[in-house]
Amino acid sequence: MTDYPSLARTVAALTENEDDPVALMATLACEIHHADERFDWTGFYRVTAPELLKIGPYQGGHGCLTIPFSRGVCGACARTGTAQLVPDVEAFPGHIACASSTRSELVLPVRDASGALIAVLDIDSDRPDAFTEEDAGALQAILDSVFAR
Repeated sequence: MTDYPSLARTVAALTENEDDPVALMATLACEIHHADERFDWTGFYRVTAPELLKIGPYQGGHGCLTIPFSRGVCGACARTGTAQLVPDVEAFPGHIACASSTRSELVLPVRDASGALIAVLDIDSDRPDAFTEEDAGALQAILDSVFAR
């Protein structure tokens, strides 16, 4: 399991005084991805137009380039503004299979200081039921501490 207190300290130190969202996303994608062997693909999809996400910094194999808010787990997170904890992606209506190895997924909203949705953090695992509410809560707290400050 991830040592979230240590990850939060590392992220805080690495991102101190940085305000560029892409630089922050690149740093978080790297640190989060390498923090836990369950994390097979870790990356951001940025809000680039109304109802549209485009791939941002990530770690792992290729991701989908664009995802409309109306499709997939990332789209559901962007559309609702709520975390999506999916134990079995095959059971999720409209799941987009960017990688055939993905079995479970965690997607979290990324908001700026004004509360506007700027991206979603997508973490895929090649293991079924890989994520917990603890993962979602700890990672959301890290995202909020970096992007909503």
